[in-house]
Amino acid sequence: MENSADQVQIDLLAKTGMLVEALPYMRRYSGKTILIKFGGHAMGKADYVNAFAADIALLDQVGARPVVVHGGGPQIGDMLKKLQIESSFVHGLRVTDEATISVVEMVLAGGINKGLVAAIAGAGGRAVGVSGKDGGLITARKLMAVSKNNDSAIQQAVDLGFVGEPAHVDVTVLNALMAHNLIPVVAPVGNGEDGKTYNINADTAAG
Repeated sequence: MENSADQVQIDLLAKTGMLVEALPYMRRYSGKTILIKFGGHAMGKADYVNAFAADIALLDQVGARPVVVHGGGPQIGDMLKKLQIESSFVHGLRVTDEATISVVEMVLAGGINKGLVAAIAGAGGRAVGVSGKDGGLITARKLMAVSKNNDSAIQQAVDLGFVGEPAHVDVTVLNALMAHNLIPVVAPVGNGEDGKTYNINADTAAG
């Protein structure tokens, strides 16, 4: 028991020391908006999620204005397998048909988004989950990939289905949330100019 108590004390002292060192740097961002991307691969481990949530809550507490954009590729893949929906990739982008986009939106804007909101709340932060469709946050345009034949060097456009990239970003909804000291957590799906839903790569959405 004594060894266990000693280890806990050492861990707390180490964390306190790290926090003391980090705070001056974190205070530099007081009042500034910080866009942070959290990848889907990291979400597979509860320890990573909890540590990330604690960092976000701490940034908020020292006066920064964090905005989280998350991915979810592995989780989407797992759900598609469970539903026996096949998927393929072109240059790392998932080809997304009508059946797939429904699963993508469910996983990103539903399970993952709300799970991150809950984790941040558990760490003492006040977060609100939104998708790119909410408040006209992200207007998407259809993304076409280019495939090159190595033998002939001929380039060919590849239709990725409901995969998009940001055409326009309206941060009004984000500013409204942050004005009320809330942390926006954004799922990267958006409405297209054609009124359809598009899957947007989290790195692209955060960029």
